[in-house]
Amino acid sequence: MEISHNETFIEIYRLCYCKLKLLRLEGFKIFIAEDDVWYSEILRYHLELNPDFEVRTFDSGKKLKAALHLKPNVVTLDYSLPDTNGKELLAYIKSESPDTQVVIISGQEDISTAVDLLKEGAYDYLVKDDDTKDRIWKTILHINENVSLKDEINILKSEVEKKYDFSKTIKGNSPAIRKVFRLIEKAISNNITVSITGETGTGKEVIAKAIHYNSERKKEPFIAINVAAVPSELIESELFGHERGAFTGAQTRRKGKFEEAGKGTIFLDEIGEMDANMQSKLLRVLQEREVVRIGGNEVVKLKCRVVVATHRDLLQEVKKGNFRQDLYYRLLGLPIDLPPLRARKEDVLILTKHFIDEYAKENGVNPKKLSEQANKKLLAYSFPGNIRELKAVIELATVLADGDEIEPNNINFPSTDPLSDLTLEVKSLKEYTNIIIKHFLDKHNNNVIEAAKELQIGKSTIYRMLKEEHIN
Repeated sequence: MEISHNETFIEIYRLCYCKLKLLRLEGFKIFIAEDDVWYSEILRYHLELNPDFEVRTFDSGKKLKAALHLKPNVVTLDYSLPDTNGKELLAYIKSESPDTQVVIISGQEDISTAVDLLKEGAYDYLVKDDDTKDRIWKTILHINENVSLKDEINILKSEVEKKYDFSKTIKGNSPAIRKVFRLIEKAISNNITVSITGETGTGKEVIAKAIHYNSERKKEPFIAINVAAVPSELIESELFGHERGAFTGAQTRRKGKFEEAGKGTIFLDEIGEMDANMQSKLLRVLQEREVVRIGGNEVVKLKCRVVVATHRDLLQEVKKGNFRQDLYYRLLGLPIDLPPLRARKEDVLILTKHFIDEYAKENGVNPKKLSEQANKKLLAYSFPGNIRELKAVIELATVLADGDEIEPNNINFPSTDPLSDLTLEVKSLKEYTNIIIKHFLDKHNNNVIEAAKELQIGKSTIYRMLKEEHIN
């Protein structure tokens, strides 16, 4: 279950840059509202030295208002137009075209007026003098840089959202993965807490991001924290934040991850590793939907969605006394259990092709093909590291393959699985059978019933072999 967000940030940035170049063909619009025709033309001439600037002039507030539907990037506004004053026109511009930046130009230096206008939303306040045109030039260049940055951020967000269109980018067609698709659909249509379980490498964070970026919260932050990776003495500060001086080393106020998430999503990975003391504090936060930074009194109301993940069976951890029962039920919400790759063998070759194509795209080479024997070798392996392991194996095989085809000897498994190279050594049928039985008993912690179920044989057959063949 791999989403193609593994493309490098540089590639995404290149795509964004190309889109920005297309956007900028429309030009950076500057409107000059000035009743002094001579001064207006001086400003116009000066600004049009930049070929990317589209400059228009207006000698009254009425004419400027009529053109605001064109959404200029900047308006340079004479504070004393004949038919209106700067403050009223500023308010009108900000209401009709909120993204337009307004630079006030006045014949008088009045500090109180300048402060008032800046509070009302003006970008800058300039006094007419010999240096004004140069100061306007610098101010507008600065605004242009900010607009470009905003465009880049919006396009990057758009590209990220496309990458998390799970119906197109989560690879697989097995019954197990189709069940996951249905649960994701349910998760994105509401704000219920989601608990994701699955072995390491099955793609739990990928699913969390898919839920976030396909939900109504997609424009808001996605904040992820691996609970197991943060020392226990620091986890409270990481999650809830702290005030300056709250403890040794707390030199400034710091927002916690819950506060950073805002109206977005907080993803708590490996929640099963949280200690009992912190579990109690997290439960209170989730119940009250509010946090108080360490060392502070201010109550911060929470508006974020909570998604958690773990490779552990939390219900079993509750029974063992390692996880609070009340927190378990608070977090359960909509459970999504990700199947291991060995339970969705139909998807191995689909994922393999995806990783080969992705590698070829990232490295500017033609994609290679798997030989029939290489296919068989992949399908015979159980992939204990799941999708993460498959991706690493395929990337290495692509590098090692000399020709256009990946052969079995190019495929190297980092884990030791007796079934992966089963046919590479000549053994008797009885020896092969013993290896297979031993493998599935190890896999299921010597649970004969589970091993027999997966092998689709009777449990009595395994008991007989355990007795006769001395499998241990």
